[in-house]
Formats: sequence, C-alpha cells, structure tokens
Amino acid sequence: MKIQERTGAGAGRSAAPAQPSVGDRLPTPPRERKPALAALAVLLILVGALGATMLVLRAGDRVEVIKLTGDIQAGESISESKITSVMVSEDSGADFVPWSQRQSLEKLQAKSTLYEGTVVVGQMFAAKTSMGAGKATVGVSLKEGQYPINLKPGDNVAVYRVGNDSAAGSRGSSGSSSSSSSSAAGNSLLVERAVVSDVKRAGGDVISSTSLPVVLTVDASEAAALTQAASAGEVAVVTIPGN
Repeated sequence: MKIQERTGAGAGRSAAPAQPSVGDRLPTPPRERKPALAALAVLLILVGALGATMLVLRAGDRVEVIKLTGDIQAGESISESKITSVMVSEDSGADFVPWSQRQSLEKLQAKSTLYEGTVVVGQMFAAKTSMGAGKATVGVSLKEGQYPINLKPGDNVAVYRVGNDSAAGSRGSSGSSSSSSSSAAGNSLLVERAVVSDVKRAGGDVISSTSLPVVLTVDASEAAALTQAASAGEVAVVTIPGN
C-alpha cells in the first residue's frame, strides 16, 4: 500500500523541466577590448582631416600679379595708368609677374601688342632693343597731315619726301622742266620700311602742338637722306602692312 501511494504521488508531477524565473539570465563573458584598433581608427581620422586641411590651404595660396587695364602696343612699356593687381593661384604654373615687380617692367618693352584684361607673364616683355648692326635711329618732326593719327611705337611705316610748296613756287620761275624735276625729287620714297621706335605725345594720346616728334629706326644707309629731308620738314610717314 505504501508503494502505490508513492507512485501515485509521483504521477501527479509534471514531466517538463523547471523554468528559471524571468529575472535570472545566464552570465555573458566580458567584451574583449582592442586598444590598438581604436588608436588606428583615430589616427586615420586625424590623417584624413589633416590632408583635407592641407588641400584647402594649398588651394588658398594666392599671389598678387599684374593685369592690364589698357592696351600695350608692341615696343611700348607699361605704365601705372594701365595696370592693376589681381590674385591668382600660385600653383598655376604660369610665369606671372608679381605686382611688386611692376616698376621693373617700365624698363622693358612688349614683344607684341597686349590687350586689356591680359594677366602679364614674363615672356611677354623683353629688354628694350638696342641698335642692331647696320641700323640707325632718326628723329623727325611731323606736321599735321604727314602722319596717321593712330601712329604708335612698333608700327611699320614707309617714309616719303614731300615737296615744299613755297620752295616749289620759287623754283617754278626757272622753267617748267626744272619744276617737274624738283617735284619728282620732292615726292619720292625715302625708306621702304622703317619701324617707329617712339612717339612723343603730351597727355597720352593728345598732341600738344601741330608737330609730332617721332623716332624712326632705319637702315644706316638710309639715315643720311632721311635726316636731310627731316631737317627741311619734308618727311611724311604712311603705315604699311606688317603691323
């Protein structure tokens, strides 16, 4: 009887294993810390930030250079009235002329015509040309009507000897044949091609008087005839192709 009671009492128990209470959890192992990886990540962040900063600073490197505010003709030097300063990238690779060296350009001359808005580079200018072998410079004083209004340094011109009306009139009394020969001699080509080295104008492009002083570079063999005609005021210049 006792054995059966024990069996019956055990039969009333559940076969399922007992469940732990809600508040009880299995213990988890502590996380493994990796300080080397953390330090590497921080280092990479710093390197990236430094690189970005250097790029910004590098892009911000600027240099003050010369920019033209007016046209500069071939053979002409720059003046303070025709330049201004602008900022350009120092890493552009161009040989820009720094603003601090602008006065040194006054001793140089443009190799070719430079136009307004051009940023000046060193290759645009050269030392003022000295007299070459077989060349000579002659100064002439031209009256109104003996030169183009827009005559400027660097222009290629032909030089003519023009007859003097008063002289022609006095020569006319000696005979028509003498007058014809004087007229032919007085209106002849003196120099086929000369270069205008300088034009003396007062106040920029405004001519101060009826005479315009001009310096011409010619072949030495042509200098004597040109000087003789210039002293008599019988010289006229005409611009020709090649300017």
